[in-house]
Amino acid sequence: MSNVVSEAAVLEALRAVRDPDLHRDVVSLKFVKNLRIDGERVGFTIELSIHGPEGRDQVRDAARAAVMRVPGVTAVEIEMTALVRAAVPADISKQPVPGVKNIIAVGAGKGGVGKTTVAVNLAIALSQAGSRVAMIDGDIYGPNVPIMLGIKAQLVADERNKIIPAEQYGIKLVSMAFLTGDDAPVIWRGPMLHGVIQQFFREVSWENIDYLIVDMPPGTGDVALSLSQSVPVVGSIVVTTPQTVSVADTRRAIRMYQKLNVPTLGLIENMSHFICPDCRHESDIFGKGGGEALAEEMAVPFLGRIPIYEPIRIGSDNGVPITIGERGSPAAEAFRSAARQLATQLAIASYKKSAIPLIQVR
Repeated sequence: MSNVVSEAAVLEALRAVRDPDLHRDVVSLKFVKNLRIDGERVGFTIELSIHGPEGRDQVRDAARAAVMRVPGVTAVEIEMTALVRAAVPADISKQPVPGVKNIIAVGAGKGGVGKTTVAVNLAIALSQAGSRVAMIDGDIYGPNVPIMLGIKAQLVADERNKIIPAEQYGIKLVSMAFLTGDDAPVIWRGPMLHGVIQQFFREVSWENIDYLIVDMPPGTGDVALSLSQSVPVVGSIVVTTPQTVSVADTRRAIRMYQKLNVPTLGLIENMSHFICPDCRHESDIFGKGGGEALAEEMAVPFLGRIPIYEPIRIGSDNGVPITIGERGSPAAEAFRSAARQLATQLAIASYKKSAIPLIQVR
């Protein structure tokens, strides 16, 4: 007499399969969906919390092996999907932005460190992994995101009078550049800045956005304050270069976000090193290790180093970011790695059901 396969036996077997990022079994995480049993054949869906191939095959193979050990099972069919969940912001008093799960600010203590380049390539890397990603160009005085994404557009409204964001490379975008001429300066005081920031969040037709990346202006000013007062930001990414001056300003930026009740999700060291394309010699043009040392000092996750690589600059100028133009390059891989770590941290926070802890400023 053949063994009768039960749902309970299959779920018990799957309790041995752990998610590599959350370090809990897929049953307790409620990742197992649509379980079906047809005689000796078993099928189900595993819905992970992060898009992308990393870990997906590992979980699928472990799940198949576990269920195949159940007496009576002769075949297992598994569909792998992902669903990004919303992390809990430190300030839960702010009204959520409809259609947006996670709002992330990308900032820097000073200009010239490649903050916008990092923000754009992080957004594209998240999108390429399968997430729905949007950007707000929060640098009102110097809106350069449209240039880097190769977008020229004028914003229009839908039937609900909501702004329809522009789109390129899978990234939805609103920017002050779409409201002014290419060479028109923006000369505004604080209250006007607050108004346009509110408009970009509240009056745009955002639909099921997993990650809304906000490219912040450099330094510590009005836009950061308006952002923290307006919407529930789950955290910030701070960009630095290794040199001492940049690291000092980055420390101030981290402290600013802490004072604004915005946790720092991680620090990225841009322009970390230069590799000669001919001899492959590595040169530390702006110093070495400053970003990682600061991250350790301030108990901030270090998300990685981005090398100095001329095609990064060329692609940004031409509207073809490195994660699009040279997906297989070490620089593009560095951006993908940082994006993966960012997504992992937010996934962990979403399952803890508590706000991401603020760092303690020393």
